[in-house]
Amino acid sequence: MSPRAPKDCADLSQVRVEIDRCDKALVSMIAERFGYVERAWQIKLDLKQEANVPWRNQQVFDKVRALATEKGLPPDLCEALWRQMIGWFIQYEEEKLRDQIEGKTS
Repeated sequence: MSPRAPKDCADLSQVRVEIDRCDKALVSMIAERFGYVERAWQIKLDLKQEANVPWRNQQVFDKVRALATEKGLPPDLCEALWRQMIGWFIQYEEEKLRDQIEGKTS
């Protein structure tokens, strides 16, 4: 079944089907991004770098805001989502780096 444009949804059940489809795609993309985060902390460990890189975070937020604007989305919404996600990823990387430095395996 091909995706239905929002304007082509005749009722709430069709809208919900499409939202579920979008959610599935978003989770798949987050899973892919998580794979790169997993690799990032490993490289940072070898380079003895910190998990949190504020200038890079800001660079990502700025790019996301620009992309949101291009797509007609509220930039504040997208930035808020990315700040939450990146905050979680930084915490995850910090835990992984700390565990490796302290000799813990996880």
